[in-house]
Amino acid sequence: MEEGQLSASEVVEMDIVDDIAETEGAIVKSDGDESQHLRMLEALLFATTEPLEIAVIEDRMPEGVDLAHLLETLRKDYENRGIHLITINNKWCFRTAPDLAFLMERERVEQRRLSRAAVETLAIIAYHQPVTRAEIEEIRGVAVSKGTIDLLLEIGWIRLRGRRKTPGRPVTYGTSENFLSHFGLEAVQDLPGMDELKAAGLLDGRLPQNFQVPAPQPASEEEEQSLLEEEDDAPEFQQDFLEDSPSPEESEPTEPTE
Repeated sequence: MEEGQLSASEVVEMDIVDDIAETEGAIVKSDGDESQHLRMLEALLFATTEPLEIAVIEDRMPEGVDLAHLLETLRKDYENRGIHLITINNKWCFRTAPDLAFLMERERVEQRRLSRAAVETLAIIAYHQPVTRAEIEEIRGVAVSKGTIDLLLEIGWIRLRGRRKTPGRPVTYGTSENFLSHFGLEAVQDLPGMDELKAAGLLDGRLPQNFQVPAPQPASEEEEQSLLEEEDDAPEFQQDFLEDSPSPEESEPTEPTE
């Protein structure tokens, strides 16, 4: 064998080394491609403002990628992170982890302005309490919308005072403790009188001579008791009515007449 020439065994060994090197290079290249594909997929899903369909993702990704494998790999990577990769109607997107949703909550007090009708109704109830809906309409000169009363009840500034002992027993309204707390009053008697209203510019200086600001009356025990009795009567009436009505099993069948 001449100097500088390789033996057959040495040639075989070099071929094996070359094959191993090519195989390792292919593996490294494959791992690098998958890592790059995951980065591309992550960027697409992160930048989108709405869930993406598979077809849309495939159009953006290189041809021949195993998209199902990439999505599943990315989903597992984000399982224990602050955001999760989820599917919504076969579309993919990132969403905040459910257990961290409280971080996105924000509470704020929404200020709502009362309509002129609501302000007028509230003023009438405050100064004329206890007052019925018909009396409110008589003072205002227009019908009172049910929504206006419901709004004041929902806010908690008025409440039911009782029932007037007149035909039909209409409900009377008055202000609540929340009303007093909001306006800094200890009792309804502390509402501003005529002189104070004039000084504040809330009353016209050319008022009739006999004009007077009514004095609101606090709730009496009789009014409170009337509401309690009304609440207690409803279930008793229903119970008595059910007890007096025979059930189908207890009722005797009637014999047919010839």
